[in-house]
Amino acid sequence: MKVQKVNLAAKLSSFQDPWSPKIVGDLNDHQVKLVRLKGEFVWHKHDGEDEMFLVIGGRFTMRFRDGDVALEPGEMLIVPKGVEHLPVADEEALVVLIEPASTLNTGDAVDARTVRDLDRI
Repeated sequence: MKVQKVNLAAKLSSFQDPWSPKIVGDLNDHQVKLVRLKGEFVWHKHDGEDEMFLVIGGRFTMRFRDGDVALEPGEMLIVPKGVEHLPVADEEALVVLIEPASTLNTGDAVDARTVRDLDRI
């Protein structure tokens, strides 16, 4: 197997749809994903999975029931399993996600934005 680098800017330029994560790599039983955030998502939680959000462009706020955390480029946040959260991006934010491969983007709140089969780019 040939090891290859991933150009995040090139991968991000290949899609524009917000709230639709794309897989760019695998790390043990986790996936590395890119996602564009814009607007308000949905309150949800992941009962068995932690999620890591790393902002590489723009900014967004992660809302929690007990307060908000604003994230800027170069900052990351780990949402522990079982913690209800709501991502909100007034302007577009570009985010790297690292999470177990089993993680459903909307967690326990299955709705029209749920993506069960993610594209690999």
